Amino acid sequence: MSKDSIHINTHQKLSSELFSDEITLVPNRMGFGEGLLAAGKLDESIVALCADLTESTQMELFKEAFPERFIEIGVAEQNLVTVGSGLAAVGKKPFVTSYAGFSPGRNWEQIRTTICLNNRNVKIIGSHAGVSVGPDGATHQMLEDIALMRVLSNMTVIVPADSIEARKATMALAKTDSPAYLRLAREKTAVITTDESPFEIGKAQVLVEGHDITLVACGPLVYEALKAAHELHKHHISAEVINCATIKPLDSTTIIESAKKTKRVVTIEEAQIAGGLGGAVSEALSTQYAVPVYRVGIQDRFGQSGTVSQLWQEYEVDSEAIIKTVKEIIKKP
Repeated sequence: MSKDSIHINTHQKLSSELFSDEITLVPNRMGFGEGLLAAGKLDESIVALCADLTESTQMELFKEAFPERFIEIGVAEQNLVTVGSGLAAVGKKPFVTSYAGFSPGRNWEQIRTTICLNNRNVKIIGSHAGVSVGPDGATHQMLEDIALMRVLSNMTVIVPADSIEARKATMALAKTDSPAYLRLAREKTAVITTDESPFEIGKAQVLVEGHDITLVACGPLVYEALKAAHELHKHHISAEVINCATIKPLDSTTIIESAKKTKRVVTIEEAQIAGGLGGAVSEALSTQYAVPVYRVGIQDRFGQSGTVSQLWQEYEVDSEAIIKTVKEIIKKP
C-alpha cells in the first residue's frame, strides 16, 4: 500500500509502517505500564493500586520500581477505588487498575460517590475492554464502560489508539488533578502513532484529510478506520479520519469543522453505540451542526468467545464493515 493513496496529515507524524503488512503490533496496555513508570519517576506522590492483576494490567513495572508506593488490594474492586479516593484525599495521586468488566463494571457506584462526587484525583484504568478480549467471553468483554464513565460528573474519559498514545495519555493524566478513566485493550494492536505525534487531553486529531465523509474513531479501531479510508479512496470516496482519543471532554470543534466539510459522519468504537463515542458526537452535532450521524459499534448485544478478527467481523466493527457502511451512506440522496 502507498501513503500517496490518501491525504495523510503530515503534522500527525504517523508511523512510516502505517499501511505496511509488517506494521508493529503492541498491546496498548503496555504503553500504560511504561507511562506509569515514567510518571512515577517524576512525581513521588503517585501511588498505584491493583485488584490482583498487576501483570495483566501492566502495573508490574511500577510495582517493581516502587514497591513502597504500591498496594495490592486483592479481588475487591469496590475497595480498590474507595482506598484510592482516601489516598487522594490526603494528597496522593492514585492510579487504580483492574479489568474494565470489574472496574468500572462492578464498582461504578463507589466511583460515583467516593471519587466523582468529591472530585478526587483518582485515575481509573480499565484494561481488557471490548470484544477483543477474545476467548474470555461475554462476562469479561466490557462494552458499556464508555457510556458508564462519560455520564459521571467531573470524569475525563480517554480511549487511546495505540500503545504510544496510551503512554502519552498516562503521563498527561499524571499531571492533572481530577478523576479520569483510561480504557485499554488486551490484544496486540497496530502502532500507528510515533513519539513525535501530538497528543493532548481534550484534543481530537485529524489523521487523514477528506471531503466526502468523516470517520470519527477511538481505540484500536482507529487503525480499522484508516484501512477503510485507504480502500475507499480506490472507489473515489474521500474519507476524513479523526482519532478521538478523548471522549470527554469531547473536541466538538474539530468534529464540527470536519462535518461542515463532509456533511456526513460515521463514529467507530469497540463498545455499545448507546451512550458511547457515537452518543457523544451525536449530542454535539445535534445542537451545533446537525448532520446525519451513523454509528459503527456494538449494536445492543453482549460479547462471546472467539478470536479478535472473528469477533470484529461478527460485530461489524472492522474495516470491511466500515467500508460497507460508508458505501451505503454515500448512495443515499
